[in-house]
Amino acid sequence: MPTALIVLAAGRGSRMLSDRAKVLHEVAHAPLLAHALRAGESIAPERTVIVAGHDGDAVVAAARAHDPGAVVVRQTEQLGTAHAVAQARDALAGFEGDVIVLYGDTPFIRPATLESMLAARTAGADVVVLGFEAADPGRYGRLVAQGDRLERIVEAKDASAEELSIRLCNSGVIAADAGVLFSLLDQVGCDNAAGEYYLTDIIALARAGRMSARLVTCPEAETMGVNTRADLAAAEAAFQRRMRDEVMATGATLTAPETVFFAHDTIVGHDVVIEPNVVFGPGVTLEDGAVIRAFSHLEGCRVAGACVVGPYARLRPGTELARGARVGNFVEVKAARIAAGAKLNHLSYVGDADVGARANIGAGTITCNYDGVFKHRTEIGAEAFIGSNTALVAPVRVGAGAMTGSGSVVTEDVPDGALALGRAKQINKDGLAARLMARLRMAKTRERN
Repeated sequence: MPTALIVLAAGRGSRMLSDRAKVLHEVAHAPLLAHALRAGESIAPERTVIVAGHDGDAVVAAARAHDPGAVVVRQTEQLGTAHAVAQARDALAGFEGDVIVLYGDTPFIRPATLESMLAARTAGADVVVLGFEAADPGRYGRLVAQGDRLERIVEAKDASAEELSIRLCNSGVIAADAGVLFSLLDQVGCDNAAGEYYLTDIIALARAGRMSARLVTCPEAETMGVNTRADLAAAEAAFQRRMRDEVMATGATLTAPETVFFAHDTIVGHDVVIEPNVVFGPGVTLEDGAVIRAFSHLEGCRVAGACVVGPYARLRPGTELARGARVGNFVEVKAARIAAGAKLNHLSYVGDADVGARANIGAGTITCNYDGVFKHRTEIGAEAFIGSNTALVAPVRVGAGAMTGSGSVVTEDVPDGALALGRAKQINKDGLAARLMARLRMAKTRERN
């Protein structure tokens, strides 16, 4: 049976106190909407429809960045969840199969949970609702059920005292046949405390029409919604806990797990070691056996096996470290390919560069890659030795096996095997230092008097 997704992302999220749509706030460097879409991808939907509203153009851009094939429709008036789902009708015209309704501000639904919902549909349920046992039911809608047979959903603001005592709550996630879903939506009214069209009303309507409604449950943590900045922080913490556990379960060592922060797409191989206080931005891959030492920051880079990075290193987008490369303390690398066995051990900036195998970059080396308008590349050959405090003014090439003298400013290509010296000749003036200091001390004494 083909499936489709409807992801509701129209709300402003007034409790966030933000000019941005709620679903654009980020967890692990990705919008909440992207997390929800990733959850839905596990069921390989034939169509994905996103219902946008507030800050709609930005929501469209975020949706297309994650899924270029997604269809985005607009809910121009905020008239409730049933009204929001109904906006997807035209986008799903002609679709025959199951539809799952997800929420752009609920990022942690697991693939296995969605598969369980679809299994319940396959087993004959006309409508399937995802529920959970709430530690604090609060404002959640309550599920009135007999076993896994769902009778109705009652919104908290419309519930009786007896119904409010129920701890089984509604996540809002629903699965149904597309035709059945839209047929039920046509019957939803707005005679309730909020004057809105509730998606949850379709359960009572289904039961009245002698259709079956089934309940599937999941842990409360999966249904975490983000409505406030505090919720956003809690979602970030939840993501990091899950990611740390997954990374360690697949064979990596985190010496102080609670201090390591991953992005949504960090890839970590087995036998990787990550020391304390390491932060990953988007787009990082660590291959088997890499070591990331303490207080390093990595984003948009690939680190091969047997590499050692840090401590206190920064790898920026476009960095590629081949096997056995070393990037040491207070070294920044950007848009550079570092070949196998090369060493950048101390206090250097290497940007827009190609560093050859087993080259050694001395402390304080800088690739001067930007002229104020254009970026230029530096090429350093295999087994080259760059002396400390060298400035390489790009575009420039230092050949294989070549050397630069410490303190040089290199503005011209250096042939293979050559030594480049680009500094002024040193001149020593005997006794001048002592005479200068005596003169300065005398001047300071006169100033005090």
